[in-house]
Parts: sequence; C-alpha cells; structure tokens
Amino acid sequence: MADQEATTEEQKLLAQWKRRKGGFRASMFIFVLSALDNMGFVANMVSLVLYFYMVMHFDLSSSANTLTNFMGSTFLLSLVGGFISDTYLNRFTTCLLFGSLEVLALTMLTVQAGSDHLHPDACGKSSCVKGGIAFMFYTSLCLMALGIGGVRGSMTPFGADQFDEKDQIEAKALASFFNWLLLSSTLGAITGVTGVVWVSTQRAWHWGFFIITIASSIGFVILALGKPFYRIKIPGDSPTLRIAQVIVVAFKNRKLSLPESQEELYEISDKDAAVEKIAHTNQMRSLDKAAILQDNLKPQPWKVCTVTQVEEVKILTRMLPIVASTIIMNTCLAQLQTFSVQQGNVMNLKLGSFTVPAASIPVIPLIFISILVPLYELFFVPFARKITHHPSGITHLQRVGVGLVLSSISMAVAGIIEVKRKDQGRKDPSKPISLFWLSFQYGIFGIADMFTLVGLLEFFYRESPANMKSLSTSLTWLSMSLGYFLSTVFVNVINAITKRITPSKQGWLHGFDLNQNNLNLFYWFLAILSTLNFFNYLYWASRYKYKSEESNSSTGFNGLVEMHLGAKQDWEANGEPPTHRDREI
Repeated sequence: MADQEATTEEQKLLAQWKRRKGGFRASMFIFVLSALDNMGFVANMVSLVLYFYMVMHFDLSSSANTLTNFMGSTFLLSLVGGFISDTYLNRFTTCLLFGSLEVLALTMLTVQAGSDHLHPDACGKSSCVKGGIAFMFYTSLCLMALGIGGVRGSMTPFGADQFDEKDQIEAKALASFFNWLLLSSTLGAITGVTGVVWVSTQRAWHWGFFIITIASSIGFVILALGKPFYRIKIPGDSPTLRIAQVIVVAFKNRKLSLPESQEELYEISDKDAAVEKIAHTNQMRSLDKAAILQDNLKPQPWKVCTVTQVEEVKILTRMLPIVASTIIMNTCLAQLQTFSVQQGNVMNLKLGSFTVPAASIPVIPLIFISILVPLYELFFVPFARKITHHPSGITHLQRVGVGLVLSSISMAVAGIIEVKRKDQGRKDPSKPISLFWLSFQYGIFGIADMFTLVGLLEFFYRESPANMKSLSTSLTWLSMSLGYFLSTVFVNVINAITKRITPSKQGWLHGFDLNQNNLNLFYWFLAILSTLNFFNYLYWASRYKYKSEESNSSTGFNGLVEMHLGAKQDWEANGEPPTHRDREI
C-alpha cells in the first residue's frame, strides 16, 4: 500500500514537472530562432548565385555549381550535428555550438564582401578566385556549411523533443509543431528574400550579409534564454556504433541458422534496458542473426546484439528507399535557386517604378506557404482527423507523394516559361517578359515543398528509434544534400554529352548567355525524371510498414494500419526531474 502511494506521489510530481517544461511555450524560442536564422539562410540560397557571378566572377554554370555544392555540403553536414546531439552533447548545446560557427562564417563573408581588395578581378574564365582571396572565400563557405548543417541537424529534433509522443494530446501537438515550424521559417524567409536580398543587390552585398549576421546572432541568444523552459534529452549510446555492431555481428553469424522461435533471440529485460524495447519483426531476417547468443559466449558488445538493437537497424533500412525517392525533387529545388534566379536577372524586373531584385521572386511561393500552412493546420487537419483518425490528418508518406507530383509539374511549367522568355529575348532583347512569369514554377514548387518537407521531418522523427531522433531527422537534409550534389552532376554530364551531339558543339548550359542555351530542355529532362521517380516512390511507400502505436490510425497508399511507437525519452531540464525514476517520460 505504501509503495502504491509513493508511486502515485511520484506520478503527480512528474505530471507537475512536465507541465512546467516543454510544450509550445518552450517551442516559441525555437520558432524565433527558426525565423531569424532562416531569414539569412534562404536569402543566401537565392542570392549567392548572383554574388558568385557578379562579384566573384564565376561563369553561369560555375556559379550554379558552386552554390549547389555549398548547399549540398550544408545539408550533408546536418548528419554531423545529428550524430553529435544523439551521442555526445544534448541538442540544445549542439545547436548553440554550431550556431557560433555559423555567425563566425557570416562575419568573414561580410568582411570579404565589404573589402574591394578581397574581390578577384574579372578574368574571363570559369573561376577567377585564387590565392588569399580564394582561401578566405572557401573557408567562410566551409565554416558556414558546417555551422548551418549542425544547427539543422539538432534544432528540429530539439523542438520536437518538447512534446511527449506517448501522450495523446501532446502527440497531436507534435504534429502541429512541424507545421508551425514551417510557418515560422517561411515568415523569416519572406523577410530574407525581400528586404535582405534588396539590400544586397540594390545597395551593397556586405550590408545584406551584415543584417544576416546580426539576425542569426539574436536568434541564438534568444534560444539560449529559453533554457529554463526546455525539456533537454540526455544523449545516449552512439547510434552509428550500434548500427555497426549489428552489421558486423550479423556477418559473423551468417552461417548460423535462425532459431525456430523469436523468443530464443537475445534481449535484455525491461528493467536493464537503457532504451525502450522494440518488438521483433519478420522483415530482413538475415539481420536477426546478430541476436543469436551462442552457447559458449557471454553477452558482450560485438559478440551479440539485442533484438531492439537489430530492429533499430531494420527501421533505418526501411527508411532509406523513402530518402532515395525524394532526392530528385531536391535536384529540382536546386534549379529554382540557381538557373531560375539567373533567368530572372535577364527579365523585366520592373513593378511600376520599383525594380524587383531577381533573387526576390521566391517570395511568391513563400507567401503561398504562409497562407496555406495556417489553413492546412486550422481547417484541413481537424477535418481529415475525423475521417482518418490520424494525428496529422493524412499520413506522412501521403504528404510526401503530393509534393513529388507537384515538383514534376513545376519543372514542366518551368520549361514552358523558359521557351517564352527565350523567344521574346531573341525577338526583341529590349523588351523582355516580366519577371513574374517565373511565379508559376515557384508557386507550384512552393506548395510541393510545404507538403514534402514537413511530411519527411515528421515521418523520420516519429518512425526513428528513441536514441536516433536527430540522426534520423537529418535524413531529410541528407536527401536535400544529395539532390544538390546530383544537380551539379547533371549540369556537368549534360553539358559534356550535349556538347558532342548538338550541331553547334555547345552544351545545353554553356557560357554566359542564357539566350544561347537550352535551359528549357534541361527543365523538361528533370520533369520526366521526376515523373519516373514518383512511380518508384509509390512502389516503396506502398510497402512501407509503420511502427506500432497505442491507437490505430489509417496509413498511406496501401491502406495498411499506420501506427507510431512513442519512444521513452530521458530528459534533463535545468537539472533532474523529481526522481531518477521520473526521468523516463
């Protein structure tokens, strides 16, 4: 009786502690950082290609490739941030650490942009940067990629950590969190592609970079001020080490036969488990051999793995085809931040008496998103929940599928618009078509991004094992990274191939003059590739089996039951929760 009373008292203390920490009150600080940091990030995404072209004197394709390589590296390095925050530092500390690197890099970029003697002279080659100028230029880009990547890899899962997946009410709030995070980053991006880009292109590049530096600094200070309100997850075992152990042990045991009953596979008791146990599944049975405990062996790392450890690897393996199926979409995104901006630079930039910077045209899809996200969250999601009983209204994979279809349409439209622009440019160069013709491709892709990005972030966070939340969420950014790198490959390969087969012996994307290029054919190539990729995605999405959840909800494309397993979370927030036992939420 006394034990029951003690347990009840602990539960009350835990409930009180949970009410004081986390939730949307804590998320507000993260939303502010997302808005301020994304203001500079998106402004750079859409304007750096012009900075490389006009100030650093790269040619068209080199400007595009330099930007896509930078963006690809940025998103790839989010895996570093995810790994560190899962293993060594908590996500809050990781975010601040990499944020300081980002601010340092932006400061270097500002100094170089503001000093004429740190700019290269035009040389007529594909790249003119060299010597000390090249060292400072590439150092600032590398540091910025590392800083932004680390923040991306830790900030989103840190925000999601403020909600308990196992609590029904907080599970719905978690679904809303990803939508409001997108809205906050979109509002920041709108400011970036209008105000900051205008200052950079119409006044001075260094003033634009200076504004970005100050905004990001303020964002990280605000994040630090919110520490008393956060639930901070304690990092656990290295996720990559746990994955490696399963692969190595399964390979060592490849010649062993699996036991007839899954109960014979090795698993530790609930009492001794550091993370919540995951039920055994019959997929990828060859990995189960890592959980075979041989008679002459004691349970040790690299000798035998638990069923939970094996299931963690199975979950990540099931996710990989989904990641791969979204790479082409991010290759399309890269074109809107490179070649589409260069298109806009040779179009009619006038809006009445006001000159619109070409790099500001992405504000159109951002405005669409800022309107659609509240409508989606406040009206569509509650309506869809009544039908599907799913916390997010529709499943994550359904959202991603809608985005992939729209991205294909966007590229097809982009090719049509480029034909119109080029025809008018050849007919009468003094009267180019309006910049706002690009709003069609940007608008469609903006809606696609709204569906896909949020769908992927929530999908990876909810589906991932408890001690791999950051690393798994970073798979979204890995997809973006590979998409940007693939864009560079496509540009180089298509230029090399078309240079040999075209009568003019010039590639589709050569030189400095867009009117002498065949950018429309490149867009249509991506549209066809995106369509084929969508059918590939349907194949994998229809076969994906979700984790189980306490309450059933309908799934994606094949009508299977979609469920999510809320992992136990270990929190520290301004010290320990009321008791050691209460640390498991």
